[in-house]
Amino acid sequence: MKAVLTPALVLGLVGSLAAQDSTARPAAPPPAAAAAAAPASNATVEAVLARSVVDRAPQDSGSAFPDSVGSVVLWMRVTSGNGQTLHHVWFHGDDQVGDVPLMIGGSPWRSWSRKTIPADAQGAWHVEIRDEAGRLETLRKTQRGREAEGM
Repeated sequence: MKAVLTPALVLGLVGSLAAQDSTARPAAPPPAAAAAAAPASNATVEAVLARSVVDRAPQDSGSAFPDSVGSVVLWMRVTSGNGQTLHHVWFHGDDQVGDVPLMIGGSPWRSWSRKTIPADAQGAWHVEIRDEAGRLETLRKTQRGREAEGM
């Protein structure tokens, strides 16, 4: 899977939301079930970290957020991924704190997950986008209050 990522990543979990792309295009038939060892798909993922989503579009995007952010949304737009399930896997430091499966129902398809950031959750956060077999497709890191070095 090709991963194209705009400044994106990070911080907390409360639940997930999913949205269907409203552009009227015929849906491709779902692909046959893939084996765990199958090669990655030809899907393209664009992802953005933002404070919110309005009308299926990310708002106030960025790569670093202040301590008072409250929650962060990882929004993605997937093309050529119809029928796949992608996971937003959230981490605080080295501890996994969430895994949100998101079904891709068409192409293009927009979907997102939201992570609530507790007030006492200081330190490094990152989120990974993984395919059904657990293969890493996208990784973004941040430091709460400032962007992580090396990004």
